[in-house]
Amino acid sequence: MKVVILEDESLAAEKLVKMLLTYDEHMEIVATLTSVEDAVEWLQANPSPDLLLADIHLDDGLSFEIFQQVKVQSPVIFTTAYDQYAIRAFQVHSIDYLLKPVQYDKLAQSLDKLRALQENYQEPAPQLDLEELVKLLKAGQATYKTRFLVKAGNRIRAVKTTEIAYIYADQKLNLLVTHDGQKYPLDYSLDDLNLMLDPQYFFRVNRQLITHIDSAVEIHPYFKGRLKVELQPPLDQEVIISSERTPLFKAWLDK
Repeated sequence: MKVVILEDESLAAEKLVKMLLTYDEHMEIVATLTSVEDAVEWLQANPSPDLLLADIHLDDGLSFEIFQQVKVQSPVIFTTAYDQYAIRAFQVHSIDYLLKPVQYDKLAQSLDKLRALQENYQEPAPQLDLEELVKLLKAGQATYKTRFLVKAGNRIRAVKTTEIAYIYADQKLNLLVTHDGQKYPLDYSLDDLNLMLDPQYFFRVNRQLITHIDSAVEIHPYFKGRLKVELQPPLDQEVIISSERTPLFKAWLDK
């Protein structure tokens, strides 16, 4: 069995490799990828593996975005640290999920299920119905945050999400920038923030930045199918969107 692992934590990826080889020493791990962008590029350039073992939450977004950009012929087993994703939708569509940290016995059960499906039906396991899955996921998700408590000198104030222009990584800090240009450090990672913020209004542009829809005031074509985004208030660094994320970004802006 040829397996592709989508996991942005190196230790977690190594652990998955060891467990897969414990289950079947003849398994072939053909790729370990850390981002949506890398996964799309790999899947476009290579034959479909026998299994995708995918963390829901990757470096640059949710792994569901992969299936919006490339047709995936492989069965998928998802892993997630977030209980709100662990809903019956995965089982309804014959797609398993594993809560992190992944336990060997749970992984073995998922692999047993996949083999049983393939042997009983003599064909690949049923494929992902993305639209239905996303619909059920949205119905089962927790509500999005409406405000953040931030430090302002010796004070603590509440910043409403409607006040947020964008959030970006500045070395080891994640800074929240308001529409009037005020900056506040946040303790959350960009990965966590991407789940907390309503995707109707916020978009993960790249690994360093999440923007509010009203702050992306201009977009310009860039090299190799990419986009350059002008933000308001201005950011003192170039904001570039990869060619793979460009169609998603345009669709989000054009709602």
